[in-house]
Amino acid sequence: LHSFLRSMGRRADGRTYEQLRAALTRLERTTLESTEGAYWSAQSGPADISFTVLSTVSVQRRRVADREQLHLFGNLAAGEPGDARVTLSATLRANLGARHVITLSAARYHALSSPVARRLYRILEVARADGRLSWRIPLERLAEQLPLTQRYPSHLSRVLQPAHEMLLSAGLVRDIAIRQYERQWHVDYVLGSRPREET
Repeated sequence: LHSFLRSMGRRADGRTYEQLRAALTRLERTTLESTEGAYWSAQSGPADISFTVLSTVSVQRRRVADREQLHLFGNLAAGEPGDARVTLSATLRANLGARHVITLSAARYHALSSPVARRLYRILEVARADGRLSWRIPLERLAEQLPLTQRYPSHLSRVLQPAHEMLLSAGLVRDIAIRQYERQWHVDYVLGSRPREET
């Protein structure tokens, strides 16, 4: 647990150990469901599927004898570390093995303060990974994917506007337009090349 917390840039203490244990337990109990072939499975292609993120989580707390010696190690002085064994679900492992993955910048992701902007960033990176320079999606379909509860185009545009402004100012897209084509509203994104990371 100590190494896991440090790899995420988190301080290792009693509070963060407990938060990490709770997060791993939540992920084990979290089920993802995909309908209308929205999930791309390396095993079956587009699929209606239901799976957990983690198939098993086992966290063993250190034995009392070990804990009595923690004061000898300054970086473990606070809290009670332990060892975790976590198994990703078979569905996720298959997609990782087949390299059906995208890369997100953690710094850019966390710099987006809006949950809608973060979800849009994830979706747009899938389009970018396909080599697209632009991406068009029906506004109603985008609302389902995000998901948003609003249904009228004017309401959806108002909800999306702050997220769009964040994506533009972060350089993640070059242009965004909401237009009507043949009585259906669409959102056009101009992606351009992948933004270079700051060093």
